[in-house]
Amino acid sequence: MKPRSKIVESEALELKRRVGENLELLRRQRGLSLERLAARAGVSRAMLGQIEAGDSAPTIAVLWKIARGLGVRFADLLGDEPEQALVILPRSAAKALRSQDGQFESRALFPFDRERRAEFYELRLKVGCVEQAEPHAEGTYENLVVQQGCLRLTVGDRAPVDLAAGDAAYFRADAPHAYANPGDVEAVVYLVMTYASPRL
Repeated sequence: MKPRSKIVESEALELKRRVGENLELLRRQRGLSLERLAARAGVSRAMLGQIEAGDSAPTIAVLWKIARGLGVRFADLLGDEPEQALVILPRSAAKALRSQDGQFESRALFPFDRERRAEFYELRLKVGCVEQAEPHAEGTYENLVVQQGCLRLTVGDRAPVDLAAGDAAYFRADAPHAYANPGDVEAVVYLVMTYASPRL
């Protein structure tokens, strides 16, 4: 049996490889050079090149910028599974992305089949975490429910709202928004993201 650290390292390498391959494929399909995509996404050409080569593990924020620059779903950068009638997603094989400081984790709870309008995530925010999210594509909505702890949600220029365990929120996510954990335990949040129309 592989040590846990070796399994995590192997999963991280596989994720870097998949993201790199998908980024290059999606970029070429759209006829974009690295320079043009860099300008559209607000991510440096050097960083894009490193991600495509599998030499860099992008943060969640960087992946959102790239997805928006390409005009694709976040999941399109991660997925390679074919569509199936039944897909089991064990926690041990979860595709989880973490912020650079390790305070924020986003785990996909759906297969990446490139054909869905809704995506389902588990978010974990450590005590004191503040995660700033870039605006998503126009017409994107987020529906979330706090399962554990509490969440401070800020959408656009509205005043922050505090949500306790069991509280839910639904909002347009095509404006800047932020999640924060002002509590004293880890916050666990389940989120469904719905796109305005299918993304090919």
